[in-house]
Amino acid sequence: MKKVFDAGNVWVIKVGSSLLTSSVGLAVDRVTQWVDDIVCLKKQGIKVVLVSSGAVAEGMGRLGLSGRPESVHLLQAAAAVGQMGLIQLYESNFMRHDLHTAQILLTHDDLRSRERYLNARVTLKTLIDMNVIPIVNENDTVVTDEIRFGDNDNLAALVANLIEANTLILLTDQDGLFDRDPRLGGAQLVEAAMASDPKLKIMAGPGTDIGQGGMITKIQAAQVASRSGANTVITSGHGKNVLQNLSKGKLSGTCLKADKPMLASRKQWLATLAPQGQVILDKGAVKVLKSKGRSLLPVGVRSVIGQFTRGDMVACLDENGLEIARGLINYSDEESRLIIGKSSSLIESELGFLNEQELIHRDNLVLSL
Repeated sequence: MKKVFDAGNVWVIKVGSSLLTSSVGLAVDRVTQWVDDIVCLKKQGIKVVLVSSGAVAEGMGRLGLSGRPESVHLLQAAAAVGQMGLIQLYESNFMRHDLHTAQILLTHDDLRSRERYLNARVTLKTLIDMNVIPIVNENDTVVTDEIRFGDNDNLAALVANLIEANTLILLTDQDGLFDRDPRLGGAQLVEAAMASDPKLKIMAGPGTDIGQGGMITKIQAAQVASRSGANTVITSGHGKNVLQNLSKGKLSGTCLKADKPMLASRKQWLATLAPQGQVILDKGAVKVLKSKGRSLLPVGVRSVIGQFTRGDMVACLDENGLEIARGLINYSDEESRLIIGKSSSLIESELGFLNEQELIHRDNLVLSL
């Protein structure tokens, strides 16, 4: 067990179907162990979002299905039935520690739409701040083949991007990534590599009958997570205190590292988005953005140009039309026009609701100069 990296204090932990199921249904003892581990993480100040597979597998058992259905409608039915048992298991285990859970069901469209992306982001961060454990799964009961994430490894990576996690942990029934199929003999565990290394996909193999993903989806997930600067750990969920060991930087598995640090990677992504509108800033706001790295508040904006919705990329210009920054805006153009030049404390009275105190939060803003 080597100490190879700093896992940070924001984690997304994904548990695979093959780990969650046993011959008699859900693997209750394993869930109890993971929950106890997560509780220890929280006591260390680590914020956790749990992405859990297992709903379809649990539903298959309850409905007496011998194999994974090929029909989308049967999959949806199995997921609807199985989700009940899955969430009940997590809720009862976390309640032993006086912790609440929240069920979050997402589809690809939720993260493809900028407005819904921001809604999901704010909800998850609010739950974390309220000391609630968000439990995320794909919304199997409504998705179709065209909009499915395809596996919860990919979903977990997108959630890691969503909440700006430091580390994505993929718990599986394997010890990690090997340089060749372990069943063929002579395979060596890959302890550390860059997530962008093209050779990783060559090493990966197929999945199982219960779970959709195999090692290849975990490599793909690591590459997605690395785009926002998150490292990925692929490790066995069978080990004792595996999550606590990782919190100490002790790795028993594979660490796939991001090429760039989190801030640089996220800012680079923001800079590639095309602006849908513009806001003109006063001199004070320009100075604050350029020299102090703060968020853009409504009070510092003089006018709004163009049409856009919440979550769109908007360019921030000075009074001479020079672009100072760009960022994801928290209000539509119509809403922005009603609150610009005013204190953030007046947003709710002007609009009748409050999304955020900031027009553009500094985490969603990148300087152009």
